Order: sequence, then C-alpha cells, then structure tokens
Amino acid sequence: MRLLLVGYGRMGKIVEQLAPDYGFEVVGRLDIYNNVAGAGIASQPDADVAIDFSVPSAVVENLPLLAARRMNLVIGTTGWQVHEAELRRIVAETGIGTVVASNFSLGANLFQSIVERGAALFASHPAYGAWVYEIHHAAKQDAPSGTALTLKAAMERAGYGRPIDVASSRAGSVPGTHTIGFDGPFETVTLTHSNRDRAAFAQGALEAARWIHGKRGWFTIRDVLGLEPGASPTPEVPR
Repeated sequence: MRLLLVGYGRMGKIVEQLAPDYGFEVVGRLDIYNNVAGAGIASQPDADVAIDFSVPSAVVENLPLLAARRMNLVIGTTGWQVHEAELRRIVAETGIGTVVASNFSLGANLFQSIVERGAALFASHPAYGAWVYEIHHAAKQDAPSGTALTLKAAMERAGYGRPIDVASSRAGSVPGTHTIGFDGPFETVTLTHSNRDRAAFAQGALEAARWIHGKRGWFTIRDVLGLEPGASPTPEVPR
C-alpha cells in the first residue's frame, strides 16, 4: 500500500522507518516548507492512506484536500477538535475513511479500558476523589493533552460523576506519562501508563492505516483494537 506522510518531524520520520514492516511504501512527504496551507497536497502522488502528525491548524487545512483526492486518513495530531463537526461532515460527504486518536499507543488505549473499569468501580464510593495528571516533553503545544482529556471523558462516561481534576506538566523530552488517581480518607489508588519511545505512537498509527484500507467513515483507535461493540481488531504484524 502507498502511504503519504503529512508532517515530517520526529513522528513522521519514525513512521517512515517502520512503514515497510506494515506493508507500506512511502510515496510522499509533506512538511512546513512544502505544504503551506495545504498547497503541496495537489502535487503529491496518489496514495491509499495518509498519516497526519502535523499541527492542529494544518489538520483543518489538509483534511478537505486529502478527502477531495479520496485518500483515507489517519490523524495523530491533537488540538483541532473544535472543528470536528465540520471535518466529520467532509469525511461523510466524500466517502473516505478516517481514524482519529489523541494517542495512538496501543498500550495507552488498552490502559483507557482499565481506567474506565476503575472509574465505574469508584463511582459508587463518594469518599473517593479522582484526578488525571500528565507530563509531556517541553515542545508539546496543547495542555492538557488530548489523551488526558480523553481519559477524563472516559471516566465520566463510565459513571464517575464527581469532579475530576486535570493537571499537566511540560518538561524535557518525556514522550508521555498519564496517571489516574482515586484518593480516599485513608488510601490512594493510582494507575499509570508511561511511554518509553515515540515509536509506540507510530506503531499504532500504522496499524490504523492498515485497518482503514478499503473502509469508509469516522473511526477511532478503539475501533481498530476491537474495543467498540462489533469491532474486529487488526492482527499484529510479526516482528
């Protein structure tokens, strides 16, 4: 399958390194120099799917242009969600397939399911308060992270109705650590996911790119992993 990289920073380069293991040939690379306001998309070769690890403003510019070329899309960029309704409309009208996630780490998404179960259990015990704390590298633009907000929303959907405090730190080169806590009068329970390498995000994005091939509609990484009702997970590639 033919893959277009949208955003060619650290994440884009890691995706390129791993792409052959997932059956992809990288046919184009777009970055801040050759794709200002989406101007570079028209000149790129045809591709089966594009993976976007760019910046929030670029997602809003790129998606309509990629959809017009009937390219399926995997979006790993966060911070553009205020425009989600419009982007969903474009995906539906053009008939492409899109996978969106605030965090493409497979472990982080399985971790979310564990967090949901924990929130459901603690929901009926009012003495326990809850929080979300996350730390990322200093260059990460959005705070709190999309993953932190996704975890908070998942806890609320699971039935935890009390306030959930969210805090963030930005320092050094941390790929990403998220901690969920439940604190009672005499004890604390914490759940933590720590990412050791950005390759985890690339792995998940490539799994999603392979899964979305031939599909139409708006999906999340939970669909890819089979965590939503009726979903079938994509098998892992032997390494």
